[in-house]
This record gives sequence, structure tokens and C-alpha cells, in this order.
Amino acid sequence: MGQLPSARYFDEAATLIGLSPADRKLLLTPLREVKVQVAIRMESGETATFLGYRVQHDNARGPMKGGMRYHPHVDADEVLELASLMTWKTAVVDLPYGGAKGGISVDPKTLTKHELELLTRKFVDQIHDVIGPHSDIPAPDMGTNAQVMAWMTNQYEKYHGHSPACVTGKPLELHGSEGREEATGRGVSVITQALLRKLGKDVRGVTIALQGFGNVGSYTARFLHEAGAKIIAISDATGGIHNHGGLDIPALLKYAGTGQGVKGFGGGSPVTNEEVLAADAEVLIPAALGGVITRENAGDIRAKYVIEAANSPTLPEADEILRRRDVVVVPDILANAGGVTVSYFEWVQNLQHYRWDLPEIREKLEKQMTLAFESVWSEAAMRKVSLRTAAFILAVSRVRRATDLAGF
Repeated sequence: MGQLPSARYFDEAATLIGLSPADRKLLLTPLREVKVQVAIRMESGETATFLGYRVQHDNARGPMKGGMRYHPHVDADEVLELASLMTWKTAVVDLPYGGAKGGISVDPKTLTKHELELLTRKFVDQIHDVIGPHSDIPAPDMGTNAQVMAWMTNQYEKYHGHSPACVTGKPLELHGSEGREEATGRGVSVITQALLRKLGKDVRGVTIALQGFGNVGSYTARFLHEAGAKIIAISDATGGIHNHGGLDIPALLKYAGTGQGVKGFGGGSPVTNEEVLAADAEVLIPAALGGVITRENAGDIRAKYVIEAANSPTLPEADEILRRRDVVVVPDILANAGGVTVSYFEWVQNLQHYRWDLPEIREKLEKQMTLAFESVWSEAAMRKVSLRTAAFILAVSRVRRATDLAGF
């Protein structure tokens, strides 16, 4: 395996702050890596065996936090990369957490609801002793949702008693938080508007292209449209749509919400995912998969600003090309941190056995994200580096400081 993208950005930040080789190894090495066998009896009567993972990267700043994804491409390398990203993400938005990530190598669409529940419960049976409200708090990710978190919480509580703070992203009826479903998309909207304000631009009328129209992309589109932005291109796995005069976002949300995706929407011309990336818009928001901006297509991007709503959408070689072209990139560890921020709010509410209302959640989220953006912007201006480098400098410095203060 080559160097992971987050490790590459970590090295750049570590060099700029003078981190020793010993400190680099300490901060990059995961605290614990768990790989388990998860075997279940399928409804067909056959036994199916899956591999489950949980990587706990760092707990210097608090209990570890990170999603659980169910996807056929889940493996040890991917989970380690995402766990380390969570360490830097929680640090850059100054949450009292470290990073973790986990999941099962499975396509959840191939399972019945009963099989999915059984798989989740068996997975918790294997890892319940290494997760918990004061050690490692899972959350939804690709292929999982509030229902999966409900099963996970219930199974954990069979071993440890009433512990709603053991998992976040739960249904409201089981001690979830208002605003959790919209959180990542709202955070992307807050960061996009903060960047535009910093550059002296009004979000009203700004043209935006958005790749991805799942949970994150749809809420991002909704909130930026409500703020007055003109979203001209959107795509998802089914296809894309372009209208330089601006798409009818409420109508598209209603259309795609029926389960048919973006393809076939009549409000513009059909386009591909690649054409959305290269759309003639001021802002590009990749909100789908990682690795979509590559060395091959980075030169085709016409946007002046890229807001990384997905995890690792820009490969390191592409990032270098965008830097040389003076394209401002707001990195994923800042741009999409709204989800973990509201997960933190859910955890706090669970520990207090108290619930905040939606306006309070939104107000707290905007404050937390805006403060984080200002800190990253100031660091970038002071050191004359990119926003990505500045974000990693802030994150690595905070984790290193916490590690030093705690001692060994």
C-alpha cells in the first residue's frame, strides 16, 4: 500500500510545525485495529461470513468518534484512512474527540431487513467491549442509517444497560438529536457562505455545481438554494442535469425523493458526472464519492472554489494542480464536519438526558463551523499556505499538544 492521502497531508503539516520523526510515528499509528468475523444464518438457510472492522486512531483529545459503513469495498486500509481523517476532522472543529472508523464488507442492498439487523447485532457482539460512550462512539456512514444505529444501540445495551450515548445518529424516538440528518449538508452550506463572505462575495446569485445528490448533496442544495445561490448542475449515480439559468431545487428534491434519482428530471439538459465537475460554475461541491478529482481531470475544472463535501474527493496529485491554478479548496476535514459536530451535540444531550430544539442545534452548528473556518483561514493567511495545509496544521498541533500535556 502506498502512502495514504491523509498521511501525505499530515507530513506536510508536520514539516511546517517541526514535528520530530518520533512524534510523527506516535500521531500516525492507530491506537487499536480490530478485525472480526461476522457469520449469520441467511433466510435461505445458508451461512454467510463477513469481515467487520473498527480502527481506533487516537484518543488524546477525548473518546474516539467515527462512522460505521456497510459497503463491499470496506477493507482495513480504507478504514484506517477514514479513522485518521476523523482524528484531524474533530480536532480542526475543536470537538473533544479523537478519530475512529469501522464497518463491514457487505452490500447492504443484497440483504433482507432481517438479515441486516442480524448482521448488525452480531457485529456489536464482537466489538461491544471496545466501544462505548466514553471510549468510542459509532455513527451512521455509507450504507447505514438511523435504523442500523437503533439496532446497534439496543444490542450494546444488552451488555451494558441503558447507554444512549454509545451511538449517535439514532432515531429521535430513541434519543437521537434534532438536525442530525441535515447536519453535514447544513455545515457545507455554512462553510460555503463563510468562504464567499471572506472573499467579499454575496451568496445570492453565485453559480454552483454539485456532484452527488444523496443525503449530503440534497441538503447542501436545499440550504444554498434557500440562501439565494444559483445551482446550475447536479448529478448522482443515475445521471445529471444542467441549467445555466438555475435548477428548480424544490422540484428536483421532490422528484429525486421518489427514489428515481436525478436522471430524467425535466428542468434542464442531461449531463454526466464528469461534465458536472467541469461545469462553468464559480463553486464546485463534490458531495459523492472519494477520488473523483484526479490528475487527469483537475485541469478541466472551471470553478474558482471547491468545497469538499465528500471524504477525500480530491486526490493529492489533483490537489497540487488545483493549488498551482489558484483554485481555493476548502478541505473535507473542515467542509463536511457538520455531521460529526451535531453527533457531538447528540452525545452531549444523551449524557445530560436532555434535548435541545432544532433552532438551538442550528445556531450551535453555525457558530462551531464558522469559528473553525475563521481559525483555518487565519492560519492559512499567517503562514501563506493552502486552506488544506492550514487545517492540518491546526489539527495536528491540537492533537500533539493534548498528547504532550497528558504525558505517557
